[in-house]
Amino acid sequence: MAISPSFASIWCFLLLLSLAHCKTVKRDVKALNEIKASLGWRVVYAWVGDDPCGDGDLPPWSGVTCSQQGDYRVVTELEVYAVSIVGPFPTAVTNLLDLTRLDLHNNKLTGPIPPQIGRLKHLRILNLRWNKLQDAIPPEIGELKKLTHLYLSFNNFKGEIPVELANLPELRYLYLHENHLTGRIPPELGNLKNLRHLDVGNNQLTGTLRDFIRSGDGFPSLRNLYLNNNQLSGGLPEQLANLTNLEILYLSYNKMIGAVPPKLAQIPRLTYLYLDHNSFIGRIADGFYKHPFLKELYIEGNQFRSGTKSKGTHKVLELTDTEFLF
Repeated sequence: MAISPSFASIWCFLLLLSLAHCKTVKRDVKALNEIKASLGWRVVYAWVGDDPCGDGDLPPWSGVTCSQQGDYRVVTELEVYAVSIVGPFPTAVTNLLDLTRLDLHNNKLTGPIPPQIGRLKHLRILNLRWNKLQDAIPPEIGELKKLTHLYLSFNNFKGEIPVELANLPELRYLYLHENHLTGRIPPELGNLKNLRHLDVGNNQLTGTLRDFIRSGDGFPSLRNLYLNNNQLSGGLPEQLANLTNLEILYLSYNKMIGAVPPKLAQIPRLTYLYLDHNSFIGRIADGFYKHPFLKELYIEGNQFRSGTKSKGTHKVLELTDTEFLF
C-alpha cells in the first residue's frame, strides 16, 4: 500500500521529535567535548552547547551526525575537514565507538595515529589525507573489519605498509600515496577480494612486481593500480594478465627492467598503461596498439627498439620522446 506524502511527513517529524528528546550517551558527549577543547577556534565557534547531538533549540554540532540507538543518541559520523586544525590527532575520537565515518582530511594534524584507532569497530570510512601525520601506520587499523575506504595519502608516514591491512575484508579503496613508506608491498593485499583501487605511488617502496603479484587469483576486483614514483625493480610478470578487471596500471618512474610481456595486451579492460621512465627493453607487442579499450600508453624514457614506434591502428597512444635503440 502506498504511503501518502502527508503521512510520510508526519512520520519524519515524529522521528525527529523522538530523536530530539533522546539523551546522547555520556561517553560520546564527553569525547566530543574533549575534542572541542583541543581544537582551534575555526571549529569551536560552530559547536554551541554541551550536547554534540543538539539540545533543545540548539542544533547538532557542525560536522557531527547522530543516530538513535534505543533510548539514546550516539555519534555515528564526524566530519571536520579543511578548517586548519593544528596539533596532534585527537585521541578522544577513539572513544566514539559507534562511528561509521571519520573525516579529518585537509587539516594540520601532526604526530601518529594512536593505536586505539582499532576500537572503532563500526568504522567504514577513515579519511585523514592532506595532514602532517607521521610515524608508522598503526597495524591496529587492520582490526576495523567493516572499513571500505582508507585515505592516508599526503602525510609523512614512514616505515612499511602494515600487512594487517590485508585483514580488512570489505576494503575497496586504499590510498597511501605521497608519504615516506619503505620496504615491500605486502603480497597479502591480494587476498582483499573487494579491493578496487590501490594507490601507493610517490613513496620509497622497493621489491618486485613478481613478489607482489604472487598467485593467479589475487586482486580479483582490482581496477586501478598506482605504483609510480617508487624504487620497484625487476620485470613485468605475466601474472599481471590475471587481473582481468584492471583498467589503470601506473608504473612510471621506477627501476623496472626487461621486456613487456605481450600477454598483458590480453587484459580485457585495460584503458591506461604508464610504463615511462624505467629501463624496459625490446618491443611493444602489436596487441597493445589494437587493444579495443586502451586510450593511453606512455613508454618514453625506456630503451625500446625502433619497431616500437609504429602506432599500428591505434590513434591515441602517447609514444613521444622515447629513447629507441637500433
